[in-house]
Parts: sequence; structure tokens; C-alpha cells
Amino acid sequence: MADADTIRAVSDLVGPSTISFLHGPHALQQVASAAEVDIVMAAIVGAAGLEPTLAAVKSSKKVLLANKEALVTAGQLFMDAVKDHKALLLPVDSEHNAIFQCLPPQFDFANPSQGIEKILLTASGGPFRTWTLEQLKGATPAQACAHPNWDMGQKISVDSASLMNKGLELIEACWLFGVGADKVEVVVHPQSIIHSMVRYNDGSILAQMGQPDMRTPIANALAWPERIDSGVAPLDFTQLSHLNFEAPDEVRFVNLRLARESFSEGHSAPVILNAANEIAVAAFLRGDIGFLDIGVLNETLLNTMQPTNIDSIEAVVAVDAQARIAAERWVGQRRGVAS
Repeated sequence: MADADTIRAVSDLVGPSTISFLHGPHALQQVASAAEVDIVMAAIVGAAGLEPTLAAVKSSKKVLLANKEALVTAGQLFMDAVKDHKALLLPVDSEHNAIFQCLPPQFDFANPSQGIEKILLTASGGPFRTWTLEQLKGATPAQACAHPNWDMGQKISVDSASLMNKGLELIEACWLFGVGADKVEVVVHPQSIIHSMVRYNDGSILAQMGQPDMRTPIANALAWPERIDSGVAPLDFTQLSHLNFEAPDEVRFVNLRLARESFSEGHSAPVILNAANEIAVAAFLRGDIGFLDIGVLNETLLNTMQPTNIDSIEAVVAVDAQARIAAERWVGQRRGVAS
């Protein structure tokens, strides 16, 4: 549980039992690394998921990764830990799980003979895909959270609306599959039927398709290398009238560009971007800043904070804290101007 007060409330509801209740970040790490645990589903939103997920990796668990920020903020450290501790890392994000399913069973990115030319990361485009910049200025939290295809929490819904979610997924794909940002192409696919693709140098493109339902990638990761029934209805191709594809607009949705640039810059840039965005999204949901201010805040911090080397988890935590303080200050100044 989150805190001691919550434990007391839940304990009262449960009554006498043999259940043990724990609370706080250290308890999460304790549970994730417990000897009795075989599989850890890492699905905490934001940078808060980094340390418990890393604890599972260092305990050599089978880790089903749905927390993209763990790789965004500590990519090299995280992947080194996976290798050093021989953890099994399987992606659960629908796009990354789709890519995983489209790769050769024994694929090794260090071996160019495998013939991978490009990863095609699909994006629905979110609820504002056709909105103009003028319309985006007045976008409300309720509108941003009304995703056309997926039922998600508020934070990830806003990230999807701003395309930051796709930017974070781009960074995650680079670390997971060992490629540079130039090898990942984002393709807007409004129907969310094709979840991602891999293009090979012989002209072939393999795509993973299915209903927009998270039970499919979860079932795939849980059962891998076997398959189990997820309860998801199969696609009826006779009912699919069309599938559309278009390039993302990085003028209206700057966060996608910022994510690519931050990964290419390396060091602390992705940590700064992620922290700034978490503060910006929370401020937008509170009504303190406008929708377009999210991108402005993210770019401002990337341009003004001094980049530093990330050589430990402690360095990640320190940069994250500094970026959050700077972002909160920016929000306060913007709120003061608006009032």
C-alpha cells in the first residue's frame, strides 16, 4: 500500500487474516525481489516504477515491463543489470510486445545478418490527431483523457494526446531492441489494429495485429514462449473497412521530437524530459497550465538544465529531483502570469 494510513484502513476492512501489509517504496522493492515471486509485472506509472523494477531485475526475475520510464530514465544501467543478473525481460506495452513478436526467435541486434532495416512504431494519434494548433490551445483535461481506442489512466491518456507517450515508447524501443533513434519510425495508425511492425532489408514487413486490448500482450508475456487464451475476440477481417496510416506532425506535437532529441543527446536529457513532463501533465490536469504549455515546459527544461552524466541510479534520482523542482517553479511562474 502507499502509506501506513491506507494499511490501517484496508486492515479494518479485511479483518483478522494471515495477509501481510507493507507500505512505501522500499516495500515495493522488497515484494519485487522476494524469493517467493517468480514473475514481476512492472506497471507503475512514471519514474516511481524504476527502483522496484530494477530490484526485480537484480533478483533475476521474469520481468514483464509495462513501465517505460524505467528505460527512459536509466536505459543503459537497466539493460546492463538485465544482462549481469540474467533476468528475463519481456515487453508488455502493446507496441513493444508487437515488435518482439515480429522479430526472429533468436534475434541479436549485434548481428547485422539478421536483416532488420527499421522498427515501425505505430501510434493512434490520440484524441487531438486532427486538431489545429488554435484548437489545442483550448484543449481541456477531459478532452485529452478521452482516448478514441484505449481505456487508460489520466497521465498516460494526456501523454497519448500530446504524443509524449509515443516519444517515451521510442526511447524504450531503442533500449529494448538495441537500435538508434534513426532506426525507429513512428507511423500514425488511427484504428490501432496494427500494433507495430518490423521492416527487413529484403522488402518484407512483419506486422502484429489484433484488437486494441491489453489482455493480448499481457497473455503473450505471461506465457512466453507458449501461448494461452487471453479472452480477446479475434479480428473479423470482413468487418475491417480500411486501415489508415500517416506521418506524425511534430509541429503540433513537439514532444515526439523532444523525445528523439533527448535520446540522441543522451546523458541526463531523457531524465530531465520525463521529470518535466510528469510535472507538466499534473499541472495541466489541475488546470494550472494549458495543453500546449506541456511541450513548452518540456523544451524549456531541456534547453536550460545543464546535462550531466548518468552513471548510477543515485544520479538518476538526483537529476529527476532537480528537474521536478525546476518544472514546479516554471509552473508557478506561468500560473502567476495567468492570474
